[in-house]
Amino acid sequence: MADLVFFSGTMDCGKSTLALQLDHNHAARGRKGIIFSRHDRAGASTISSRLGLRADAVEVTEDFDFHAYVVQLLSAGGKVDYLICDEANFYAAEQVDQLARVVDELGIDVFTFGITTDFRTKLFPGSQRLIELADRVEILQVEALCWCGARATHNARTVGGVMVVEGAQVVVGDIAVSESEVGYEVLCRRHHRRRLTAAAARTSVLSPDVLPFEEQRA
Repeated sequence: MADLVFFSGTMDCGKSTLALQLDHNHAARGRKGIIFSRHDRAGASTISSRLGLRADAVEVTEDFDFHAYVVQLLSAGGKVDYLICDEANFYAAEQVDQLARVVDELGIDVFTFGITTDFRTKLFPGSQRLIELADRVEILQVEALCWCGARATHNARTVGGVMVVEGAQVVVGDIAVSESEVGYEVLCRRHHRRRLTAAAARTSVLSPDVLPFEEQRA
């Protein structure tokens, strides 16, 4: 039986690395797969990992139809055993429905990867639909860490190191950017609620403690 699986986690927890590893493992056993991505940090028609791994991918546009695409390939005599779908949080809910059709009607495994919530802690439409439809939702075990060392659970958008909570839901950025650029940072819930990024924490550190009272008198 084919499955629709959603691998989820925060930014910087290895989702794209796992997607590429999964593709490698299946291909090594003679299975034929297709990689899809959208809004990858490295550009269109690419899936990339922060570890430096990269592969070509089919770019998912707003009007892309997964079911029609796979049916066309199969009708032309092609072989498709599985789909790797990275950045699935950016997919439309209707496209997730199409992926479910690929699984149920064509018997093809679909492995999707993405973050669950945006910088406002709101569900992405694609992620929400995957949670509703997926046969399994797997939380990645490689934990990203907040600057404080706690487990990171939320994605924060920053401008110049300052966390922002308003703006378009989709703005492509990365965790390694200059201070003038839009960037992202993973935070624990406590520091996301306080809007306390690593840069903000550094600037809020007090000057060194004064000497103990007895030493000042001396």
